[in-house]
Order: sequence, then C-alpha cells, then structure tokens
Amino acid sequence: MITIFICKYTAFSTKKEKQLINSLKISAHFYSVCAFGDDIFVHCKKKDYLCKNKLKKTMINRVLLRNKVIQILYSYYKNNAESLDFEEAKDELAISIEKTYELYHYLLQTIVNVTSYATNKLERSNKRSSDLQLMTKLSNNKFALQLAQNKDLLKFIEEHDLDWPTEESEITKTLYKEIAQVPEVNTYCEKGETTYEEDREIWRFIVKKTFSGCELLGKELEDLCIYWNDDAEVILSFVLKTIRKFEEEKQDEQELIPQFRDKEDEEFAYTLLKNSIYNEYEYREMIKKHTHNWDSDRIAFMDTIIMQAAIAEICSFPSIPVNVTMNEFIEIAKNYSTPKSGTFINGILDTIVKELKAENKLTKATYVNSYKK
Repeated sequence: MITIFICKYTAFSTKKEKQLINSLKISAHFYSVCAFGDDIFVHCKKKDYLCKNKLKKTMINRVLLRNKVIQILYSYYKNNAESLDFEEAKDELAISIEKTYELYHYLLQTIVNVTSYATNKLERSNKRSSDLQLMTKLSNNKFALQLAQNKDLLKFIEEHDLDWPTEESEITKTLYKEIAQVPEVNTYCEKGETTYEEDREIWRFIVKKTFSGCELLGKELEDLCIYWNDDAEVILSFVLKTIRKFEEEKQDEQELIPQFRDKEDEEFAYTLLKNSIYNEYEYREMIKKHTHNWDSDRIAFMDTIIMQAAIAEICSFPSIPVNVTMNEFIEIAKNYSTPKSGTFINGILDTIVKELKAENKLTKATYVNSYKK
C-alpha cells in the first residue's frame, strides 16, 4: 500500500467525494478526502486511509488515460520533429479513447456471436454430433442470452454502425473450436440444468482462458484497429468485471460500464496532453538540469517523454498527490521503456519535486517518496 499524506483539509466539492463520505458514514468535520484514479484517500487528524473506490467503475480511467497521452506524445514527437500541433494531437487522443470504448463492446458482442453460432450450428446438426452438448449448453446459456438483449450494447452498436465480424465469421468459428478444447467447459457441458450464476461464471472463465490466448483474435484486433492491440489486456479485465456484475433479474436493463465517470475525468487527458506540449521547453529544461551528469544519448527518448508528462501532471493537478503521479508514470516506464527506467525516472522526478517545493512552486499534498524497486 502506498502511504499518501494530505497537507491540508479540502472542501467536499465534488459529488464523488460526498458519495464516499456518505458510504463510509464519517463526519465531514473531521475528515478530508481526495479522489484519484480508482482509489480514494481519506485523511483525518489521527489516521490516514487509502480506500478502494466503491463508486461506479468507468471504462476510461486515469491509468488508461495516462498511457494514451504517453502514446500520443511519443508518436507525434517521433513523426513531427520540428513542431507538435496540439489540435492534431488532441484529435488523435479523442479517436484513441473512442476506439478503446469500441473494443469493450466488440468483446462483449463476440460472446453474443459465439452463442449465435452455437445456436445456428445446433439447428443444422444431428443428434450424433460430437459437440452436441457444447452447442446445447452455449445456445441455452442464460447469461449470454441476457447479454444478447442488453439495451446498452444494442444501442451502442446501432449508433456506431460498426462493421464487425458476425456469428459466421472465421474468428467466431475459431473461438468456438478453442472453447470446445477447454476441460472446464467440457465439465460444465456434462452437467444437467445449470444456474444463472454457473452460466455467467463459465463465460467469465472462457473470456479469461480463451479470448486472451487466441492468436487469431489478437490478429483480428490488430487488423480492425491500430489502437486495439495495446488496449486488449486492460479491456479484457473490464469485460470480466462486467460479466461478474451481471444480475439475472435486471434482464435487458443491466448497465454496462460507462466511458467516463464525469466531466472531470474526461478533461483530465486533454489537459495533461495540452500542458505537456505547451510547457515542453520548461519541463525539458528541468529534466536537462537534473540529468547533466548523464550522456544524453544514453537517456531513452521514451524516458524523457514520460518525465515530461509526469511533470505536467504534478504541476497541473493540485488534487492528485505527487506519490500517485510518480508511481503511475514509473509503472508506465516499466511497460514502455527499459528495465532500469523506473529507478532512473523516480530519481530524477524526486529531485525535481523537491526543487519545486523549495521554490514554493508546488502547492499540493505533502510529498513522501514511497517508490520501491
């Protein structure tokens, strides 16, 4: 657990903060609260708490948004060495975010497609088919039938006029064949009548086991959209969360995960991108000053981009504790840069933050470096 200290009490200005206070049944007179990402930090005079956010989950959270900003910055600096046009970068970011939400619906629709394929195959088959049990169980799966009628899913597909694979496509047939090879699915098929919960959980297992390991699906995602390959793993986790929260009694009214929690989260990425670009010279000078002992050729370009964006967040969002920002960008470095980048970036950012504090240019949460290698 990361320990974060809030240096002064904050007003309960946002709806989600008030919701948290109400859910915890604590007095606003003694506590201050700061919401960020998927966690909420609560501070009182005697004790600090880092609570899991029990508010509504959203698809495009700040962890994902930071990743997308880094991807856009890297791409544009590499392709436009002379200058970086913010409006172009903003448009690219908007497309990337929208495509990520499309991927979420695509993967849910893939469940529906496999179910429809099993139903069609059952209607054409005879009683001696080797996969008769699988066809029967999948076509009668209560969760999948409920998902096929989900109003949110049907509305999204209708409004976006998406040209996606159908129940008779090669990817659907391949997934069906791979599902048939899973021992746990065969055990499920050998059961008689199954409950709604069993039907739902077998699809969670299938998505986790089969979707994530299907090479053809990975290639299909890459062919359909250039953004999808990088997003697939995290969006699959949201699909699993969605399946888990489905309830039979909600029928076609079951809510899917919304794209954003609120306007503040929606604007976060654009503000981070804008300030990273507009303050490039200032932030690069900070980095240069504290890396003067390093050969510039040895500093990975991605590391510079990550530090530039991290400084932009530290300077632009007073409500986000410095530790949160640093830890998030260090994780990005581990995924996108070199094995030693996390330690390197932590050291440079740590020095920059301390300098900003000494110059009274940082007015936010008290900073304590909690990074662990």
